[in-house]
Amino acid sequence: MNITEIRILQTGLVLVVFLLMRILGYRLIDRTVTKSLLQKTRGKIIKKLWKFTLVIIALIFILTVWGVEQSELVMFMASVLTVIGIALFAQWSHLSNLTSGIIIFFNHSVKLDDTVCIMDKDFEIEGRISDIGLFFVKLKTNQGEEVFLPNNIFLHKMIKKKH
Repeated sequence: MNITEIRILQTGLVLVVFLLMRILGYRLIDRTVTKSLLQKTRGKIIKKLWKFTLVIIALIFILTVWGVEQSELVMFMASVLTVIGIALFAQWSHLSNLTSGIIIFFNHSVKLDDTVCIMDKDFEIEGRISDIGLFFVKLKTNQGEEVFLPNNIFLHKMIKKKH
């Protein structure tokens, strides 16, 4: 076997391990959500984060298999993180929305599929929470409209939960 064939086999092995880890992780997340009596849709965000983490790890392994030097990889990742850091610093709202999304997911009294009313002095919004993303909360109104609220706005507004 030549070096290219060995690298192709190693890449295939990384992809197989990636798929197995994703399947096992998803099963563990589903089991935890069921045991904790949480809504099943609540695990959707955890699955997104799990998949993102696995993709990053798999890419690092594949780049290493194909001969990218560790020093080059570290330099590349440092450059990417620097650009992301500058972009987030320039846009505090993105960082605020990201941290608010984490707070909403883990520590807010409302959950996916809850019907809520966002209390605002100018415009009141009522709808069912259909998704909690990293940056936005999606509400589906009774009229069938989809309203996207930035997570930091959702976290800072007074919310009335409908039963």
